[in-house]
Amino acid sequence: MTIVQPPWIETSGARDWPMHVAGLPVGAADEQWIKVYSPSQPEILLARIPRGGAVDVDRAVTAARQAFPAWRALHFAERQRRLLAIADSVEEHKEELARLTAVDTGNALRTQARPECQVLADLFRYFGGVAGEVKGVVLPSGEGQLQYSVRQPLGIVGAILPWNSPLMIAGMKIPAALAAGNTLVVKAAEDAPLAVLRLAELCAPFLPDGVLNVITGLGDECGAHLVRHPGVDKVSFTGSTAVGLDVSRAAAARMVPASLELGGKNPNIVWPDAVSEATIEGIVTAMRFTRQGQSCTAGSRLFLHRSIYDEVLEGVVRKVKQLRIGDPLDEATDMGCLINAKQHQRVSSYIREGRSTPGTSLVYDGAETLPTGLGGFYHAPTIFSGNNTWRLAREEIFGPVMVVVPWEEDEEVLAMANDSNYGLAAYLWCKNIDRALGAASRIEAGWVQINQSGGQVVGQSYGGFKQSGLGREVSLEGMLEGFTQIKQVNIRISR
Repeated sequence: MTIVQPPWIETSGARDWPMHVAGLPVGAADEQWIKVYSPSQPEILLARIPRGGAVDVDRAVTAARQAFPAWRALHFAERQRRLLAIADSVEEHKEELARLTAVDTGNALRTQARPECQVLADLFRYFGGVAGEVKGVVLPSGEGQLQYSVRQPLGIVGAILPWNSPLMIAGMKIPAALAAGNTLVVKAAEDAPLAVLRLAELCAPFLPDGVLNVITGLGDECGAHLVRHPGVDKVSFTGSTAVGLDVSRAAAARMVPASLELGGKNPNIVWPDAVSEATIEGIVTAMRFTRQGQSCTAGSRLFLHRSIYDEVLEGVVRKVKQLRIGDPLDEATDMGCLINAKQHQRVSSYIREGRSTPGTSLVYDGAETLPTGLGGFYHAPTIFSGNNTWRLAREEIFGPVMVVVPWEEDEEVLAMANDSNYGLAAYLWCKNIDRALGAASRIEAGWVQINQSGGQVVGQSYGGFKQSGLGREVSLEGMLEGFTQIKQVNIRISR
């Protein structure tokens, strides 16, 4: 197997990659650094990033505050022009960004990193296109009165990104906030910061200094201070539910709005009339195996009707066996590696528990199919047959582990699907459209797909119910609700 290194590793070894604050590359105030290693080759030091702390957050927030009045006052057509120019730049550099994402996250270049970079460009282009839709309404109020509303930006947005799909999530937050007239301080995930730092460099020629600031550091230091900073007017967080609850409490304590896109334990339901190769392939796609299951939308609870249980499960196993696990930069790779040793150990512990739990059975263990010579945090797909009360069917594992549960009646399976603290996504496979739409209306999830299982579509609202989060992103409606506030103006007109 040929290992392809990032270009700077080939020429000069690991580099120091600074933060981007007030239009300048900066290190941490205390000159501390975090080492970033490749998850696919943990012995390779990719870069050092600043270990930002409270002083660095203060500096970034100050830069965003200073840039805010002029950016807010800019005509929307000019903000639009700049966002569209960034979209073009991302398109031009998307192969570079994709390769950087692959070494940074462990996601396969062909199946994950390239599509993610395309979505990033699409999101900048979409929000550039709708920048002129940030507008209010005039109310019919009779003679002698003019009553109208305006939508205004919130101010300084503190955005915290995850490590599983950093560029795509950045695309959900940054262009929407900018289009609405806000300025940002973005905290990149310490486990996968490099593509986001490169994005900041690509954006810099098109934005005034301080409009977009990207900082790095540990979550409980840099991220926590950003959430609690008195100069931050809105928090936009994507990550685990446990951390999201802390973010929500911190934002509530300051009475500032927060949007939270959190975890999921998503149902993947198959009715007897939907059995086909396309459905089987869709089930595997919904599970996000090609992202190593490290997706909050993974359809990790597979509910199969008893009459087609064996047939569909056999097809799913067959399809999963065809996935090629390997170096993320290899064009032949379908599935890369987990982000770090901690996540690898977490997934392994769930699998050990599954093996020892009475009443469950191991349907497929791909561990023996892992290619030799892989030194990174690779984990093969694992499929269990169990029940919906089992811990592995209730907790988000964030790895390539699927639990399969049989069912017989619609009432039964919908009750099981909704018996969860989560409510992010759901996948329904049913050719009877009345039955499918009836199920969709009763499923407690913010995003339901019927007979398909792709990713988020630019322009459609995305977010969860219950402990899967608050607020919506990706859409015009999400931008208006999440990054603007309404001011009502009433005028008495003298005669």
